Amino acid sequence: MAKSGVFEGDPAMVARALELKKELQKLVKAVADDDDVNLEAVERAQRMLCALKDFKLKKSVSLNLRDHHYGQGMVAGTVPEEFKCPLSKELMRDPVIIASGQTFDRPFIQKWLKAGNRTCPRTQQVLSHTILTPNHLIREMIAEWCKNHGIKLPDSVHYINEEGLTEADRDHFLSLLKKMSSTLADQKEAAKDLRLLTKRMPSFRALFSESLGAIPQLLSPFSQSKCKSELHPDLQEDLITTLLNLSIHDNNKKLVAETPMVIPLLMDALRSGTIETRSNAAAALFTLSALDSNKALIGKSGALKPLIDLLEEGHPLAMKDVASAIFSLCIIHENKVRAVRDGAVRVVLKKITSRVHVDELLAILAMLSTSQKAIEEMGELGAVPCLFSIIRETSCARNKENCIAILYTICFNDRSKWKEMREEESTHHTISQLAQNGTSRAKRKASGILDRLNRVVNLTHTA
Repeated sequence: MAKSGVFEGDPAMVARALELKKELQKLVKAVADDDDVNLEAVERAQRMLCALKDFKLKKSVSLNLRDHHYGQGMVAGTVPEEFKCPLSKELMRDPVIIASGQTFDRPFIQKWLKAGNRTCPRTQQVLSHTILTPNHLIREMIAEWCKNHGIKLPDSVHYINEEGLTEADRDHFLSLLKKMSSTLADQKEAAKDLRLLTKRMPSFRALFSESLGAIPQLLSPFSQSKCKSELHPDLQEDLITTLLNLSIHDNNKKLVAETPMVIPLLMDALRSGTIETRSNAAAALFTLSALDSNKALIGKSGALKPLIDLLEEGHPLAMKDVASAIFSLCIIHENKVRAVRDGAVRVVLKKITSRVHVDELLAILAMLSTSQKAIEEMGELGAVPCLFSIIRETSCARNKENCIAILYTICFNDRSKWKEMREEESTHHTISQLAQNGTSRAKRKASGILDRLNRVVNLTHTA
């Protein structure tokens, strides 16, 4: 990634050069030791060499390390870990302490907090407040270390803006977007860079919400292709994954979902491309569906059908993301209706019967069981014996609870299943055991079924 504000002898640049050299050594060894040619390792090594060449040409740092040592045998030019910001991995210019007691560089932690995060990036502890307190001790230690090594520490105001991005970073961002309208080689290179940058740096995700037309620019290769199948699979995967990365940023969720071409492209990606592309498209829909307005938009767009189709295919890499997306979308009633109409009950019950992702799929089935049509389908597809068998087999209290909740709804809406339930209770005492030992909700549902069945028996005897 391009940098600006580079000063002669900048320790961050020196540290980065050392990291590049170490990584390059590992990659070369991996390529040499592997019986087959690892193309990814070769490409990464080439990028490392180009980066090192840039360092040399710009004369930003000197890679000729002397035998001078600092502290406990530290090589001159290597930044002590305690002087690096945990977020930027670079020498801190303005160290500040947050509520968890951890120290960060001010612009980077400001950006973290501005994005809506209220936890410590290092400890994940929830912050009691967001006041930033200058860490004078660390700042003085950094200043002394820089003085001993003849390094000029630049003023943080001139080094970086409050969002943790340099102007060169912004220029690089714009240049990558411009490449998306260039040749296939440029598109592939830019897409891969954007995928990595939006994965690693929240600040790059935020740039998309600040830049008018950035998302359509990102997706311009789709517009240029006469049909989706013409798009290179790797390029499609990188672009869809970048959309997933962008959707993680709260401020982007509405923007991404409401960009007209996004949802149709994610739906196309669910049907085609590599399995990683399809899985990441499902994950993107799940992430976007955190907003209720997006749930409605995604459901109206018809995304549930390709999600259900992908679930039916059952590829292990995609199952969890697909199940999560379907569950989240079906929180609103309109999408439950759509999911039932699009065959979700049959597909979900088939997977559960095969004991595939039972935890996630039972939660979906329990949610769909509020639909009368879904209940009717469950009865026709043999859901009752399947659910009872899971209750007997599983040790998971949550799964038992979801099973009995579905059976409760079936019991009160489908009289034809009472006989099966009475026989199950007579043979295995499944319902009464759950009424005694289940979760509080499971006890209520199991007791409700027993009461209903007992009343039916009593009425029959009285008659």
